[in-house]
Amino acid sequence: MRVSHLVRQAKKGNKEALLQLIMADKDVYYRLAYSYMGNEHDALDAMEDMIVTLYEKIDQLQKGEAFYSWSKTILVNRCKTLLRKKERLLPVGDEGEASFAALTDDNPYRYAESEMNMEVLLSHLNARQREAIELRYVHDLPYQTIADMTGTPLGTIKSRISQGIQKLKVMIGGEHDEDNRGEVKGA
Repeated sequence: MRVSHLVRQAKKGNKEALLQLIMADKDVYYRLAYSYMGNEHDALDAMEDMIVTLYEKIDQLQKGEAFYSWSKTILVNRCKTLLRKKERLLPVGDEGEASFAALTDDNPYRYAESEMNMEVLLSHLNARQREAIELRYVHDLPYQTIADMTGTPLGTIKSRISQGIQKLKVMIGGEHDEDNRGEVKGA
């Protein structure tokens, strides 16, 4: 009820009500933006853009209780837009190759260190799988919320997460032969 009341107030032009709504979940917004942007400065830029968009479009929100999923969708879209702009401005670097080299290096100590770095592992998934897995397991969002936020069918979200997890298992050596069941072959 409180969220709906604050949304009604914000729709009437009460900036303080909108601020209260945003501040109530500011840490969640920051973590979400940071997971997309990868650094504090860009995450804060995305949040700033989200706030401006919320202020300009609060009248378009139909159900007050949907404010938080609506605002997170706006934030995710702002992050994606900023990342696209950033990609066009920055030349492609070698950091992807370097991190993959660390994973495939013959040095077992370096591999063990990289194995624990989930960020490096996630960087080898396609963008859609990475996004779905981060939203599900880093931000603990339900499948349906992820589907709503990204405008993707629920089955597709589940498939992306499942396929991404399978790729991660293969990368860290956790994928075992189903028929083997832990038995030594030839014994």
